[in-house]
Amino acid sequence: MDSNSNTVVVTGFGPFRQYLVNSSWEAVKELSKMGLGSDIDLQIVQLPVSYQKTKELVWKIWMTLQPLLTVHVGLASSSKAIIILEQCGKNKGYKEKDVCGYCPQDGCCLLDGPERIDSTIDMKTLWKTVAVEGIDILFSRDAGGEK
Repeated sequence: MDSNSNTVVVTGFGPFRQYLVNSSWEAVKELSKMGLGSDIDLQIVQLPVSYQKTKELVWKIWMTLQPLLTVHVGLASSSKAIIILEQCGKNKGYKEKDVCGYCPQDGCCLLDGPERIDSTIDMKTLWKTVAVEGIDILFSRDAGGEK
């Protein structure tokens, strides 16, 4: 779907497990206070840590807002990095229950979906461009895995 929109959607996640306050959502709320400039219609959305509800909300975002860009901000509690730029999202390998107690069949989010979805943005180039002294930024080709 092509978009002529000036809408940028940034999502963060709600509470899960021991994280009663999800830092991804807190960061997105701070971004909304700063904005992205007067030419950009910034929309923020909190996604629940629920496979089914998130799938529905992301679809709704694309169908109703038709954004130019969507950025999903997440929490990687095992990482020491402040920012991890993920080149792709994977469809399989999900073995943990969500906040509703659901785990996808065979660990697959979309049974008829692609193995992975790659960002159209070259994250490796972005990673090299946004390197900031004192801020640990990583590039990843494998969401949730290899860094």
